[in-house]
Amino acid sequence: MVNYIWAIFIIVGISFSIFKGDSNITSTLITGGNKGIDIIINLVPLMCLWLGVMKIAEISGLLKIISNKLSKFIKIIFPEIPDGDVAIGYISSNIVMNMLGLGNAATPFGLKAMKELKRLNNESNVASRSMITFLIINTSSVTIIPTTVISLRVLNGSTNASEIMTATIVTTFLSTFIALILDRIFYFLWRKKHV
Repeated sequence: MVNYIWAIFIIVGISFSIFKGDSNITSTLITGGNKGIDIIINLVPLMCLWLGVMKIAEISGLLKIISNKLSKFIKIIFPEIPDGDVAIGYISSNIVMNMLGLGNAATPFGLKAMKELKRLNNESNVASRSMITFLIINTSSVTIIPTTVISLRVLNGSTNASEIMTATIVTTFLSTFIALILDRIFYFLWRKKHV
């Protein structure tokens, strides 16, 4: 579906530029591609740094300590998951990585968490309540240190790249809080309808 949407955007954009008489579309495509590659090349060292820091935190046991502290809170949100199940650890690690703004590092933990939640759902192709809730948390994700956004701001010449941290914490906390409330409301409405 997303492929069709992007195809429509491209066709409409090219058609509009031809209709408008803009002959710079080729040069714009080339310079846009160059800018994208420059951003990727400049982000690689910063991502390597943060992923290295996270690897040190993982090996030192810091991530495990944070995940264990977080697991008590996770147990409240995911009451269907049995105590001590490996899914809680993966969910905790995913949330910690997202809190540190490392979405790329959070993805493997998110995939493992979903795999474990599917196992707990008897390998069903229908998403369980826990799977839906995890998807909502992962999508809205509370972010304390938006490392990728700060890196992009540094690369684009920001004089105070970290000034967005307070706004990021507030908005991501609110988005996650509201998402969890909506998740519960829709769950209770669904349960009421199917009972």
